[in-house]
Amino acid sequence: MNFASRGTVSAPLSIEICVDSVASAMAAQLGGASRVELCSNLSEGGITPSAGLIEMLRSRISIGLQVMIRPRAGDFCYAADEFETMQRDILTARKIGADGVVLGILGADGRVDIQRTRQLVELARPLSVTFHRAFDVSDDLSRALEDICTAGVDRVLTSGGEQTASLGIDRIAGLVQASRGRIAIMAGGGIREHNAASILERAGVREIHSGMRSPISNPKTYPNPKISLGTVPGLEHQSFQVLEDDVRKLCEAVARARI
Repeated sequence: MNFASRGTVSAPLSIEICVDSVASAMAAQLGGASRVELCSNLSEGGITPSAGLIEMLRSRISIGLQVMIRPRAGDFCYAADEFETMQRDILTARKIGADGVVLGILGADGRVDIQRTRQLVELARPLSVTFHRAFDVSDDLSRALEDICTAGVDRVLTSGGEQTASLGIDRIAGLVQASRGRIAIMAGGGIREHNAASILERAGVREIHSGMRSPISNPKTYPNPKISLGTVPGLEHQSFQVLEDDVRKLCEAVARARI
């Protein structure tokens, strides 16, 4: 859902929900989200989802579909073969119906890799390109903003260099001012129903990003619960999903923002 501005010509408000499954994406759409960011392996920050999952979501939802392009968990400094993987994944996402891609590349010095970011942006067109929270771990946020503008990125997701958007609210507001309309600033990190309106009002952003996953009952039983096959013991026995009601409440909170 795009929320009409109140008496201004500003861009409409936009809510992006991070998802890792068809069920979560459908809940986001039914709850009123503007678009979803599709990832796999969210427990480690998200990596590129499979082509099959992208195709499934595209066939089930009509709202915007942004696809994470990240070949592995960990840092954002990628070897040549990893960069080639990112290129191939962008072409795949573009071919099977994504509306945009989400990526981030840093050099060993902590600066945005402008050259390779620009290559990926050009490869992705006409899709939109979001620079993800690799931005928040760069060495200098002000310089990073200029670098991703130079690379032609459309949007940056940021918590203002803090763990959550609430903690980084002042820095996010500063980035909005520094952007001068050249790039969309999307606030993300711990945004929920209780703080969404405040973040919109104080930061001056028009877009927010939220995870919103909740633990759900899992009817499956495991004969040998002593065995763990994941990096976090026991996590594979717990399921998480975005809930339609949570998204709806977030959308309602956003609609009440005084901006």
